[in-house]
Order: sequence, then C-alpha cells, then structure tokens
Amino acid sequence: MSKKVKDARQQIILECTEQKESGVPGMSRYISTKNKKNTPERLEMKKYNPYLKKVTVHREIK
Repeated sequence: MSKKVKDARQQIILECTEQKESGVPGMSRYISTKNKKNTPERLEMKKYNPYLKKVTVHREIK
C-alpha cells in the first residue's frame, strides 16, 4: 500500500482590513486556498467589500 501524502494546500479566510479600522458594522470575509509550502507568510489580496461598496485589501486571519 502507498503512504498518503499530507496535503500542502489549506483553506484560509481573508478579512477586510479597512472596514475593521473604520468601525462600519458587518464584516467582509472571503474563503480561499493557498499552498503552505510556497507561501508560508500571510496572504493579502484586493477584493470587493459590499459594505463599503469598493475594492479593499483583505488579509489572511489566524
């Protein structure tokens, strides 16, 4: 039997940084995946925030 290889791709949560600072109610979050071997640091992406109605920077949490 072959040994199972541990999956390097993990599911992450991206949260809006601008909305957290502004104090607007609600929270814009997106779910994505990343390869832990290639990108060990926290991921940042520009995504649309429906509460602020504009594109903002979303950063990986936890």
